Amino acid sequence: MNSYDKRVLDLSLKAGSILLECGAEISRVEETIRRIGKYFGVFSTSPFILSNGVFLTAENEFRQMYAKVRHIPLSTVQLSKVDAVNRLSREIEEGRYTLEEAEARLEEICHMPGKRELTRILASGIGAACFCYVAGGRLMDCLASFGAGFVLYVFLIALGHREKHTSKLLVNLVGAFLATGVGMFFYHLGIGKQYGLIVVGAIMPLLPGVSFVNSIRDFANGDYMSGTIRLIDTLMVTFGIAMGVGAFFILYGKMGGVLVL
Repeated sequence: MNSYDKRVLDLSLKAGSILLECGAEISRVEETIRRIGKYFGVFSTSPFILSNGVFLTAENEFRQMYAKVRHIPLSTVQLSKVDAVNRLSREIEEGRYTLEEAEARLEEICHMPGKRELTRILASGIGAACFCYVAGGRLMDCLASFGAGFVLYVFLIALGHREKHTSKLLVNLVGAFLATGVGMFFYHLGIGKQYGLIVVGAIMPLLPGVSFVNSIRDFANGDYMSGTIRLIDTLMVTFGIAMGVGAFFILYGKMGGVLVL
């Protein structure tokens, strides 16, 4: 296989890897790899995608084979990169990019920064407050949830700077414990009257909504293995959150705290 074909396939593989790592569904990854390969003249691409891996094979007219495998860790969702790669693949198909330009653009996308930390922290607080309101909370309950969600993401970002490979189960357990504790702290200060709704709002930023939806989409598209992997990951995160909330209330009861139902 000549160097041009290899560059095309490397480009396709990199685009698919970015999509998968940032939370795209399996069908989108496969479609993008095939679309890029087809436009640049490589028609026999055969991608096999799992939730944590990309397997790509191709064959040219001389029956020379190309095969690559890339491990993709299950990580945080970054939909801005998914949108950028998706747009790039369609613009490639429209003829707006040469191979060199597409490689350069994909490299830019790869190093695209995420949202600012302050934006993420505020979004966590506002999201927690909104979920508290939707669940039936009053203004002061929402304010307590905002504070808990705000502190939660300060902790998560600080932990991410310090520890790059912390167990997802442990992170969500400790995060839920902290969010519940902060919510109950505000409750005891008299900020909010419905501690259950405060806690519900506080832990919402931890819930893996995109991962769960993608697992269902994978099942619907017949990608049962990928759907199962993502669903198990979602259930483990949910289990960690439940353990964190439960651990706090057990400790709270042991310390003499009284909950009025």
